[in-house]
Amino acid sequence: MAMHPDPRDGASDALRGLIERVTFHNEETGFAVLRVKVRGRRELVPIVGSVAAVTPGEWITAEGKWTRDREHGPQFRADHIETQPPDSREGIEKYLASGLIRGIGPVYAKKLVERFGEQVFDIIENQSARLQEVGGIGAERRRAIKQAWADQRVVREIMVFLHAHGISASRAVRIFKTYGAEAIERIRTDPYCLARDIHGIGFQSADLIAERLGLAGDSLLRVRAGLAHVLAAATDEGHCALPRETLVESAAKLLSVENERAEEVLVAEIARGGLETDRIYGAELIFAPALRKAEILIAERIGRLSARVSAGYPSIDVERALAWVQERTGKVLAVSQAEALRLALNRSLAVITGGPGVGKTTLLNSVLKILRAKNVRCMLCAPTGRAAKRLAESTGLEAKTIHRLLEPSPGGGFRRDENTPLEGDLFVMDEVSMVDVPLMARFLRAMPRGGNLLLVGDPEQLPSVGPGLVLRDLIATAPCVKLDVVFRQEGGSSIVTSAHAINAGHLPELAADGRGDFFFIDRETPEDALETLLELVSTRIPAKFGLDPLRDIQVLAPMNRGTLGVRNLNARLQDALNPARGDDMEVERFGVTYRAGDKVIQTRNNYDKDVFNGDIGRIEWVDAGEREVRVRFDERTVGYDFGELDELAPAFAITVHKSQGSEYPCVIVPLAMEQYVLLQRNLLYTAVTRGRRLVVLVGQKRALGAAVRNQTVKGRCSGLLEHLKALVR
Repeated sequence: MAMHPDPRDGASDALRGLIERVTFHNEETGFAVLRVKVRGRRELVPIVGSVAAVTPGEWITAEGKWTRDREHGPQFRADHIETQPPDSREGIEKYLASGLIRGIGPVYAKKLVERFGEQVFDIIENQSARLQEVGGIGAERRRAIKQAWADQRVVREIMVFLHAHGISASRAVRIFKTYGAEAIERIRTDPYCLARDIHGIGFQSADLIAERLGLAGDSLLRVRAGLAHVLAAATDEGHCALPRETLVESAAKLLSVENERAEEVLVAEIARGGLETDRIYGAELIFAPALRKAEILIAERIGRLSARVSAGYPSIDVERALAWVQERTGKVLAVSQAEALRLALNRSLAVITGGPGVGKTTLLNSVLKILRAKNVRCMLCAPTGRAAKRLAESTGLEAKTIHRLLEPSPGGGFRRDENTPLEGDLFVMDEVSMVDVPLMARFLRAMPRGGNLLLVGDPEQLPSVGPGLVLRDLIATAPCVKLDVVFRQEGGSSIVTSAHAINAGHLPELAADGRGDFFFIDRETPEDALETLLELVSTRIPAKFGLDPLRDIQVLAPMNRGTLGVRNLNARLQDALNPARGDDMEVERFGVTYRAGDKVIQTRNNYDKDVFNGDIGRIEWVDAGEREVRVRFDERTVGYDFGELDELAPAFAITVHKSQGSEYPCVIVPLAMEQYVLLQRNLLYTAVTRGRRLVVLVGQKRALGAAVRNQTVKGRCSGLLEHLKALVR
């Protein structure tokens, strides 16, 4: 039977009823499509509107008007929606069964309502011990239910507060985890704390709340936050500081205040220590205090290492050791490799650089073999888990990520520092091009005073995602050897020769099909390139080379947006490789659908979970009842609350920047002129050197040429190089 709307179609009206089903709810916007049981109507009423938080079983009061949707027919479009907790047994059971409270699913919801009826909410909140009267609920589950009930109430209060101030309520769980029950009071006192502390909330959102709370446009709090935001944005682009004039002008423009006001607040910030100033090459730079201190610490520790006369190893006749290791390994070292070996054995600090195929691994293994024969304790590390795994595989020794070597503390920071230093005689750090100023400072702070340091990296790779140009600054000042002999690759591989051709500014030899391990497939439009890429990943490469589409093939894109951007590629690849199955093993959060079987990447360091930016895993399970997604990272499974899923991103395709330090059996790189702003030689070189067995470039030949020709490398504002020049000898 068709449902008939109110005769006053289009007139203002109000409805009240019980929410039977939440057909759709977007926590980003609050937009909801609800099915509501309204007294006097035989069929469920579709209500469309905006609400911060909504759960089946709640009472709803909606004010709005009836409309006719071409596709869905009559529906009530609400201008204002209010929800209230359920008070009927039916509503309470539906509410508890919705998965809102971790630990209570449909089975326990039914048991709880049968045992306690309408008093169940009071029982959970004030007499939780009685929950154990229900079969299957023991002390541990009872405590978990009580805690989840209290937490959920605060989270919903935060969601409503954010929604009322025009901000997405999707970050409510993260805000609660950061500030606890005092969250709303913290935000009222200083709304800009959200931009500083909450991943995914930017300055503009915090500024909107501040405006709604009545904060003056030129207030000290707002201008101070604006200065910090501009400096933080520069840090995200790789800078450690900004020139004073640039900071003042940018902040004034952002805030729509006079330059004089921004300068006035800057002076006050420097006076109170909130920002620091330094004169570098005659220019006054403004730093966040932590970054300036990190640069100074790096220079001091590197200076101390380079000043030591010798490494302090047991007596080694270097020339005899060189002959010995060549005999043992059966590999004759090139002149530059022998020079690097002498440097590493004689000096407390050595930097070894070079591109792919120049024998960095052979050199490193030779150094380690000699030193371990002398009982020297060698500790190996790299910036990412994949890089550490490759280092371990190539040396046969244990290698850790830098973070895990430093032993993360829950909540942030590390256990290893100058008071509890690392233990070892030689510390080897690979893929140093990825290491930024803060991480290098933390590592050097934890090195023992007698320890030696061997740094290995390729300066032609993309620079670190974080601030600074650590490797390049060290190459310019510290004892360094560049390995310059490209060894013939086993099986005639053309990946290495192609990479070196690109690095030299030459187009590589391009094979279209049928032979080799480096291919270019010419496609005139981005749309054609996309369709070819999907075919390559899903069928052609697995069939021809026996590679697994998810485990062995990695798509690397220059940018996030566009037809060949990471976002669109991930959506299309997910549909091709892991389509929806029609079950409940998926969840939509933060504009992304996450499914069991998806390949995902961690996008920020999480010390509590012991997972770090760039770690790639697979979703094993989506648990709607527990509101949790479980992800497998190598040998570990990590749980994420639905509200924490903004820490993950799909990884069927990732940016080239995110691939640094990793190697994959097969790499596919889409290239098109729509990516022109990011078509750079070092980006293409980095992408190609990620492939171990197979590299395929797909797209426009003129885009490939543009990338090879463009050697532009943006400078980064930093004081590290000047500090190093003053202290390293």
